[in-house]
Amino acid sequence: MKDGRTVDKMFKYGVLAVFVGVLLTLSYLSMKKINNLNDYFLGDRSIGPWVSAFTYGTTYFSAVLFIGYAGKIGWGFGLSSLWIAIGNSLVGSLLAWKVLAKKTRQMTVRLDSMTMPEFLESRYKSPGLKIFSSLIIFIFLVPYSASVYMGLSYFFEQIFSIPYLWALGSMVILTALFLLLGGYLAVAITDFIQGIVMVIGIVVMIYYVLTHPDAGGITGILSGLKEVDPNLVQPVGPPGLIPLLSLVVLTSLGSWGLPQMVQRFYTIKDEKSIKPAMIVATLFGILVTGAAYFIGATTHIFFDQLPVVNGVANADVLIPQLIVKVMPEAVVLLILLLVLSASMSTLSSLVLVSSSTLAIDLFKGFIKPDMSDKSSILLMRILCVVFVLLSFIIAVTRPAIILTLMAISWGTIAGAFLAPYLYGLHWGGITKIGAWSGIISGLTISLGLSAYFKMAAQYIPLIGSLAILLPLVITPIVSFFTPSYSKEHLLEVYGDDYDGRSKLRIKELLFNLLD
Repeated sequence: MKDGRTVDKMFKYGVLAVFVGVLLTLSYLSMKKINNLNDYFLGDRSIGPWVSAFTYGTTYFSAVLFIGYAGKIGWGFGLSSLWIAIGNSLVGSLLAWKVLAKKTRQMTVRLDSMTMPEFLESRYKSPGLKIFSSLIIFIFLVPYSASVYMGLSYFFEQIFSIPYLWALGSMVILTALFLLLGGYLAVAITDFIQGIVMVIGIVVMIYYVLTHPDAGGITGILSGLKEVDPNLVQPVGPPGLIPLLSLVVLTSLGSWGLPQMVQRFYTIKDEKSIKPAMIVATLFGILVTGAAYFIGATTHIFFDQLPVVNGVANADVLIPQLIVKVMPEAVVLLILLLVLSASMSTLSSLVLVSSSTLAIDLFKGFIKPDMSDKSSILLMRILCVVFVLLSFIIAVTRPAIILTLMAISWGTIAGAFLAPYLYGLHWGGITKIGAWSGIISGLTISLGLSAYFKMAAQYIPLIGSLAILLPLVITPIVSFFTPSYSKEHLLEVYGDDYDGRSKLRIKELLFNLLD
């Protein structure tokens, strides 16, 4: 006769299998709607507002937030880490949709661009920019993807006692199957379901943390944190203002330059769908990030010191151990689905965008321009598997600096693309040399300073923030002193929005950004 522990384990595995089965079934059904490359990569630009909002949010917030960042940053900064949640919600979600979505949708349709590199090529008349940006995306999204795999595998290891390698291998196979079948349409549909799971899961997490006897509600948590360290309840936590602002800039403004986030604006159904999507995405961000960082800050209430893993204090396991400590088994299973949902969405988006850089931007763009859609889709599917395997190889080694590598990747990609992408949408005065200066300066600042400081974790958020902010100054300055584009080209790029002046004044640029 089976004991209760075995039955409980079988039940958890059963629920997990059903959830995965639903995702794969939806992916298979989506495959039948794929007729061309546009269907596979952009879902035929027909995604409605609610699905667009949820796929934006679930791509933004992955297992790295729940497993690594929320615990690590909450432990270090206390309740001041909630500033990061505010930044992610208001800048990374609300303002991003307000400033970027409409123009991105209009211009990518007008220029027939499917990817960030294609947009940059068309906007700046530079095939070299397309090649260079494609390589940046593929190279630097690999460690980012590996960090998500590692975070999820750590979680499986802590919650299910599944060996790390088995958990990692299972996730790699699942991601590959998911993308081999359905492409972006499958990602969007399942993101909506996964987003609902995340909302339910995060609300349940907050409830059990607040009502646990060690916490004693909001007042109990505040007084408990004060006893540990009064600075943990101050507007700025112990590490100081600069580290906190750096994290806000890196994780909030930085998301504007990430190709997997920008792709969501390409795919939305129409301009009328943008406002409701913006509202839903912002509310989603407030709930998810606010809860994650708040729970991270409460870890001081439940642990006297950082958990030790293999003889080393490890902040990455704070949240998994907290979940096991304060939540019933049934709730732990729900939280597992929450983390799995967040991770699968992010992983699918990373892999899809990365494979597109080689299949669409490089191979179809230069090597074989007459390549059929059928062959292009097949190549993208093959490259999805290649990208997943590369991420797997990195994750298998369990590099101790994986979160640092993820932060470097985030800062490098955002720093390289934000200025030429943002200005390219709104300002005809940005020149080819200006765009190149933005990309090169972002790369140089991120990689150069990271190497100089030997990838020390405490400097990476500041370095990433500088890589994002400085090109926003360098790009327009260089553009002002370099040759402008012809009126004909700018009319082709901006259509009716072009007013005949390529060197816009800063005041007019700001009005354009907020229009």
